[in-house]
Amino acid sequence: MAGFNLYNTLTKKTEEFKPNENGKVRMYTCGPTVYHFAHIGNLRSYIMEDVLEKYLRYMGYDVKRVMNITDVGHLTSDADSGEDKMLKGAKREHKTVMEIAEFYRKAFFDDCARLNIKTPDVIEPATNCIPGFIHMIEGLLSKGYAYEAGGNVYFDTSKLKEYYVLSSQNEEYLKTGVRDDVEEDLNKRNKTDFVLWFTKSKFDEQELKWESPWGTGYPGWHIECSYISIKHLGEYLDIHCGGVDNIFPHHTNEIAQSEAYLGHKWCNYWFHVQHLNDQTGKMSKSKGVFLTIPVLEEKGYNPLVYRMFCLQSHYRKPLLFSFDVLDNVKTTYEKLVNKVTALGTDGELEKNDIEEYKKHFNEALGNDLNTSQALTVLYDVLKSGLNDASKRFIVEDFDKVLSLGLLGGNAPAKEISKDLAGLAEKLIAERNEARKNKDFAKADAIRAELASKGIEIKDTREGTVWSLAR
Repeated sequence: MAGFNLYNTLTKKTEEFKPNENGKVRMYTCGPTVYHFAHIGNLRSYIMEDVLEKYLRYMGYDVKRVMNITDVGHLTSDADSGEDKMLKGAKREHKTVMEIAEFYRKAFFDDCARLNIKTPDVIEPATNCIPGFIHMIEGLLSKGYAYEAGGNVYFDTSKLKEYYVLSSQNEEYLKTGVRDDVEEDLNKRNKTDFVLWFTKSKFDEQELKWESPWGTGYPGWHIECSYISIKHLGEYLDIHCGGVDNIFPHHTNEIAQSEAYLGHKWCNYWFHVQHLNDQTGKMSKSKGVFLTIPVLEEKGYNPLVYRMFCLQSHYRKPLLFSFDVLDNVKTTYEKLVNKVTALGTDGELEKNDIEEYKKHFNEALGNDLNTSQALTVLYDVLKSGLNDASKRFIVEDFDKVLSLGLLGGNAPAKEISKDLAGLAEKLIAERNEARKNKDFAKADAIRAELASKGIEIKDTREGTVWSLAR
């Protein structure tokens, strides 16, 4: 396998990637809180995580990627205070929390499909895992890393040798009054302690509550990712992904509780994607108006233009969005697609030259996922003196990672066998039944299984329709 150097937030340096088990990668992605549409800033992270996963597969690794869906317990503040995001969405739209969760979960994966983002191997909603969260919290209590106070269960950060392993935050930063979103919780022994389970909350109208040894309540946000990762990927995680805004406190707290529970180091590499900014600063739902993929489509942009916009910049650099820049990328993308579409199929594959360009492509992505340089290698191929057959071969190979749909419109039609059609109908019926029973994890798993067989599905008012992927 080609060498791969990746920046590790944990060590603050670029390191050679070495998974725990040779040839296998266990990868976890923080999924969306499904209370509203994902804005394009959120989706930048998922695009770059998709490139990371596809490049690992391109290199020959067997990747298992898991994503959670936060449908309970995510508070708007990092101090376990503020408004519950799911409850906020339900109030806004006069629906139940689960109706909100199902609608925006579907919208999120529809956006991902438009952006050619691969569906994770496992998708697990938090509400599926309440008994597991309770079991993990019981373990932390028994080990002396948690305590009960004021009806809630808290993680005791004072029991750790080092709490701020992932970030440069400090306790001074968390003092009441230093930041608007820090409210004093008199139940906490230490400012940095965080809630594992709520039974006492200012949200009297909280819809989702479960019985627990500590009373009727609901989990804190941070516990879900630790448990879901360990459940599906085991005790040793290779890569954990997320946006830079997850570093503190979410990922910091994940490390604290996971390693306290397991008794050993949990995750080796932490991959974080920088913010997408506009002229007013970081793109955020709190501003009220935000850009989504459907909005870009309404304005005449192919979603893959936005994907290319993201690939032209390094994932660790803040990216400034403007429609002027997006217009330039749109022109570039359309020229690129036209150039690729015009390629013929004549000529023998020039294997030595192909391997040389693949080497340059690997060097670019192997250097901390430098997608901008990888695109340059693609342009070099198209400008080269290679015959069309070789160029087409290389473009198709590179697009396994870039996923810009460069050959989508020019690919030969695929035949639909009776067996495949029958399987599609059978799985769609099972998915519809799962959705009817509100088993959204199973429904997402079936969607992923269909995708793995090259079948795309779309839910319409008339029912679910399917087609072969491009």
